[in-house]
Amino acid sequence: MKMSELIEIGKRAKEASKQLAHLNTEQKNRVLLLVADLLENARSELLEANEADLKQGEEMGLKGAIVERLTLSGSRIKEIAAGLREIVQLEDPIGEIEEMKKRPNGLLIGKKRVPLGVVGVIYESRPNVTADVAGLCIKTGNVCVLRGGKEAYRSNNAIVKIFQEALLEGELDPHMVQLVQDTSRESAMAMMKLNAYLDILIPRGGAGLIQAVVQNSTVPVIETGVGNCHIYVDEAADLEKAVAIVYNAKTHRPGVCNAAESLLVHEKVAAEVLPVLGEALKEGGVEIRGDKWTCEMIPEAVPASEEDWSTEYLDLVISSKVVGSVEEAVDHINRYGSMHSESIITENYSHSQYFLDRVDAAAVYVNASTRFTDGFEFGYGAEIGISTQKLHARGPMGLKELTTSKYIIYGSGQIR
Repeated sequence: MKMSELIEIGKRAKEASKQLAHLNTEQKNRVLLLVADLLENARSELLEANEADLKQGEEMGLKGAIVERLTLSGSRIKEIAAGLREIVQLEDPIGEIEEMKKRPNGLLIGKKRVPLGVVGVIYESRPNVTADVAGLCIKTGNVCVLRGGKEAYRSNNAIVKIFQEALLEGELDPHMVQLVQDTSRESAMAMMKLNAYLDILIPRGGAGLIQAVVQNSTVPVIETGVGNCHIYVDEAADLEKAVAIVYNAKTHRPGVCNAAESLLVHEKVAAEVLPVLGEALKEGGVEIRGDKWTCEMIPEAVPASEEDWSTEYLDLVISSKVVGSVEEAVDHINRYGSMHSESIITENYSHSQYFLDRVDAAAVYVNASTRFTDGFEFGYGAEIGISTQKLHARGPMGLKELTTSKYIIYGSGQIR
């Protein structure tokens, strides 16, 4: 892709942002509701485009979790539309005034929430991301420039065209939502240097993509997504809860970033818990890679390597280790985890509080599956990503995380 083509996209985005940033809530909601209706009405066209992507993916040798993330269905299209309608119901953060205070000199100083501007997103294989990002950006007055992977090109293009159709119907600039047509590695690298036009860049995908963006971008980056998520079964765990939660967190959708990749079990309950968990995971088709204690108690388990403790499998594989205390579990998580989502299964209040206080992650659970780390489940309608960094945004990024603030100062003639 020629850099000049990407610069042209950036220029159109900057121009469109002048209009979008100043739309009122009713205007933005009207667009989103229309998009939701159009998506459901275009079900056949979307599925046809997705089927072509899936066929190409099969020829490319794609399989497992990647295919699962790529696949659209009638129910998933309904879920995408429902997410947009939920965004409409959420309070618009733009224009919100915070921290208004009066100084001794009479100045009134406050903070006003405003859009970031132009949001760039580089992502892989998930057509739903296209709709989620565009919907959240429109609601927060941000223009978005999307660069999806080649494996989902037709699906992404079909969804973006629906957004542009809705914008045109509302007599708005269709360049508020744009898709980079070139899916080559070169286009991604060029986008990382588009700091004259992009205000922020968000990568969504595997560890390789995220690190490439973090290391090469001159645009400010919000790091998202790699999920080496743990579930620790404490000595005071309820066995029934433990089995249900571990099974759900690992098998519900193994190819997503909030799926459990690692299991830790306290040594005092390992002999009781591991055989039951092993049997349940076996029925779910899960391969267990364990330490020597796990392998002794689960015959089907294979020995884990050092690399397994830090691996995000995105597949029906889980690592398993027996630990001697909640302190050891926390130390292991903080050493090998990716600061995404971690869970403790326990009926001991002090252990739960220790875990909540000491685990360094964006989302920390007590007696619940890590699969809930999700914008829709958290009540945001959708998410633009799950931030695992500590600046500006952390965890599922909803509307407020797509805004910044500016100081507004009311005076009556004051001079310094």
